[in-house]
Amino acid sequence: MTIVCFQDRIEGESQVSDNSSDNSSVKPASRDRRSMLGNLLPAAFRRGDTVPTIRRLWREWVRPHRRALGLVLVLIAVIAATTALYPILIKEAYDAFTARDASAVMLAPVFVIVITSVKGFALLGQTVLTNRVIARIEADMQTALYTHLIDADLAQLGRESPATLTQRFTTDFAYIKEALTRLFTVLLRDGATVVALVGAMLWIDPTLTLVAGLVAPFIAQPVARLGKKLRRVATSTQEEMGAMANLVSESLAGARVAKVFGLEGYLKGRAAQAFETVRDLKVKAANARGRLDPLLEIGGGVAVALVLVLIGWRIVEGRSTVGEFTGFVTALLMAAQPVRSIGNLNAIVQEAMAALRRYYDILDVPPTIVDRPGARPLTPGPGALSFRDLRFRYRDDVTALDGIDVDLPPGKMTALVGRSGSGKSSLMALVPRLYDVSEGAVLIDGQDVRDVTLASLRAHVAVVSQEVVLFDDTIRANIGFGRAGASQAEIEAAARAAAAHAFIAALPEGYDTRVGTGGSRLSGGERQRVSLARAILKDAPILMLDEATSALDAEAERLVQDALARLTAGRTTLVIAHRLSTVRRADLILVMDHGRIVERGTHEELVAHGGIYARLQRLQLTDDIEVIDKI
Repeated sequence: MTIVCFQDRIEGESQVSDNSSDNSSVKPASRDRRSMLGNLLPAAFRRGDTVPTIRRLWREWVRPHRRALGLVLVLIAVIAATTALYPILIKEAYDAFTARDASAVMLAPVFVIVITSVKGFALLGQTVLTNRVIARIEADMQTALYTHLIDADLAQLGRESPATLTQRFTTDFAYIKEALTRLFTVLLRDGATVVALVGAMLWIDPTLTLVAGLVAPFIAQPVARLGKKLRRVATSTQEEMGAMANLVSESLAGARVAKVFGLEGYLKGRAAQAFETVRDLKVKAANARGRLDPLLEIGGGVAVALVLVLIGWRIVEGRSTVGEFTGFVTALLMAAQPVRSIGNLNAIVQEAMAALRRYYDILDVPPTIVDRPGARPLTPGPGALSFRDLRFRYRDDVTALDGIDVDLPPGKMTALVGRSGSGKSSLMALVPRLYDVSEGAVLIDGQDVRDVTLASLRAHVAVVSQEVVLFDDTIRANIGFGRAGASQAEIEAAARAAAAHAFIAALPEGYDTRVGTGGSRLSGGERQRVSLARAILKDAPILMLDEATSALDAEAERLVQDALARLTAGRTTLVIAHRLSTVRRADLILVMDHGRIVERGTHEELVAHGGIYARLQRLQLTDDIEVIDKI
């Protein structure tokens, strides 16, 4: 039986966090340089960042719904056409009333009812269909992001906190959904409406239409500038909101420590600063958006004033009728609201572009821990582990493991000890390919773990750790995750072997009891035994134990230790533990320091050698089980 005894929990994760901070500090800088270069280029070139992203959004997520979108466009055309009929109907009716045409007086109300009814039903259909398509697109994008994160390397996941990643599914998608909704309802529907109304104005009076359109170029440029500013502010806001979500999550998770150490004031100060930063950014965005409406309002007023001057002069000279004046002004005023909506659309799209860019920044990082071409299933064997001239780095300037060369035969207990940061947990993480070696190889029964499929490799490995991971599901489901399709009898047998069946049966709902978030409805010992039952059910030839009993009380530890003794029999087992009681039983002990194996042998041999292990053993006889970190 091979037991590798680890003292600390995965040091690599902390090193990955360091690595991530380095990477994150480089990436934004490169983006800033690109941004500065972009500001020096003409607008036609700067738009290159937006247009390809929108095309990608269309190609990957919107185009699959093109049939439904085609129907939406038909309904939008109906809405625009009926809207454009309003000013024409008003002009004709006013002229007919002036001419005292009795038939027109009778027919006008009928036309109004027909037009408004057709437009109303078209609006209803377009709204329902648009909401359905956008909800489907949002769900598909969220599913793709979640799938990618689940399949991502641990190194990628370590670059951002869980709270920050979770925020991508809420805040960022709120921006994206809002933009998609506005694109359908504003850009398409209001845009088509404006085109139809311009057509109506051209039909009524082409000259007046040209005069009214002279104002547009003077409004477009300020609107574009405000949109670019909003995109920069939106990017900063979304990043700060992610940091704020992480701060709140961290503070609430550490509430017990905060109260004991009187850190409430410290936490409140940090939170207040984060909230204030987000508030400042939101105010900037709101102020930028707030400039659009006055700008559009003034522009619209100037256009109406020009029309009034020209058409009033023409009416005075008898070259235009009051009906033409009424119909044209009606069309112009009706176009004001959709034009204003289109003007505000740029701000919303720029905010969504910032969120969409963040979305693709995650989605475009491919996992590196994948099956090699031609990878084959791991051939079952006794579970012999070998590390061949192994070197491993989380980043280029930090070596976690350096020159590990050792065979861990099955049926032997091998203990791996050393202070925190010595590389024990890094070695453990390389076996199921949570990370890949930088140099050398990890072999299972003579097979390089990189040459076999991930599914078959991980099917050969089971893990029981101090930090038990349970999902908010039933006890039955959490144990059953050990082997897909396991029967109730097999699940109960695993629970009995883990000394868990008695407490599970005593629960009101038994195996159907939900464990709560992170197993919060169970005690520490109960969670550990459920985790152990899961590993027993998996029945993998390689077992890795990460401080499986260090956080338990005496009674719970005795139950778990008895279950572990049954579980480890006849299989290769890797253990992380402080207590030398486990190490003493090992057939082979490897002492690690700074990523190297510095001592190896049995307990008696290492004590007689008088090195690091002997010193550790003497200190632990004083019942100080944590002194290994002080060697």
